[in-house]
Amino acid sequence: MPARLRRSAQPVDPLAGLTLPQRLGVRGVLAEVRDAGVWSWDCPVLLRNRCWMRLDRIALNHLQRYLPPDGRDEAPELVHYRLLLADGVDPLMAQQACWHDFGMADCQRAQRDYWQSRKRHHHGWTARRYRQLVSAYRERIERCVVAVPMLVLAREGSCEPHQLHWISELPS
Repeated sequence: MPARLRRSAQPVDPLAGLTLPQRLGVRGVLAEVRDAGVWSWDCPVLLRNRCWMRLDRIALNHLQRYLPPDGRDEAPELVHYRLLLADGVDPLMAQQACWHDFGMADCQRAQRDYWQSRKRHHHGWTARRYRQLVSAYRERIERCVVAVPMLVLAREGSCEPHQLHWISELPS
């Protein structure tokens, strides 16, 4: 494959290619977080779309609507089934126990939704990663660490994951 067509698996420099107004906006967001100094669901999150050269700022409480995480593998029916398997229960017996506890239709729906979600690219943006971002953000602010999460969105049609970077300062 020619070198110009290869896609690098290297992490993206989240600040490379930002325009001067975008850099100034990031500085403003950092100053705002530093001045506020308290945790809030209104804390800013930066979303970088490299394809459109966009850098958007949204409130943390809007992130789930703007970029919905995939949580289908965390359905209670599937979690229960996995716990039974981890406890050494035979897979058929575990399935029957789940049918008894949740109903056959709900268990089958959870499995179908899970497998259908695997066919679509969520770019690794799962409910677990969302919760980790929220937890890490809160922890940083409570420790008086000024850092803002920037999600560098995967390119459309790619299988690459969204990349999370913590921006704490900008080089001059």
